[in-house]
Amino acid sequence: MIDAMIFDLDGTLVQTEKLKALSYAQAAVELRPELDEATVIDAFRDVVGLSRREVAQRLLARFGLEAPAAARMDEFSVATPWQAYIQMRMRRYGDILMDPQVLLRNQWPHNVALLQRARRVCEKVGLATMSYCPQAQRVLEILGLQDQFDFVATRDDVEAGKPDPEIYRLVAAELATPPSRCLVIEDSPAGVEAALAAGMACIAVTTPFTRTRIHATHLLAERWIVDDPDDLFGVVEQMLAAHRDRS
Repeated sequence: MIDAMIFDLDGTLVQTEKLKALSYAQAAVELRPELDEATVIDAFRDVVGLSRREVAQRLLARFGLEAPAAARMDEFSVATPWQAYIQMRMRRYGDILMDPQVLLRNQWPHNVALLQRARRVCEKVGLATMSYCPQAQRVLEILGLQDQFDFVATRDDVEAGKPDPEIYRLVAAELATPPSRCLVIEDSPAGVEAALAAGMACIAVTTPFTRTRIHATHLLAERWIVDDPDDLFGVVEQMLAAHRDRS
């Protein structure tokens, strides 16, 4: 049986990955004006789901941003170029999120609809996000989802980020539900890997940023990968039925 459904946030309930990609691209162009924003946004597809540090370091290396970022370290009172880049990116991201309508326009309606139905098919509902608590709470409040979860875990609550399974194990423990009775809804390879390593069932609902890598990693059987939102509820029902048959 599946007793709990656990959702990712970024890329799953809301298209914040697209907005984050834009903020990284804008910060990169600020460091190197000759860069094209679209090129950086496209490169972000390869790092979706990684920690901020990992994303920043990979983009710094890929686009030769280390030196100009190092020149901004004193401005932000940080010790490394990647931290300076993160601060620049966070400033841009904060500006983007100042308009609540941006988030409302960028929610994923199919996954939000599944969240709203989750309580009817599962006893408990959780959230496991690599966003930090203030950002996660702001997004949930704007979308009106802050009361939809029995427990919310953010990056602040764990030592290791996805693909480490720590955050999913934490949510399962707080929901008092064995991992084998949890179903995770994810969008990124790192998130899927974390859910599987935690011993949970997982369905990947892909986005334009994650679709190619989700299929290429072969972490999940194709039947548990949803590319067409119209297929989502049917795939979830298949997963629930498969687990009912095992019990």
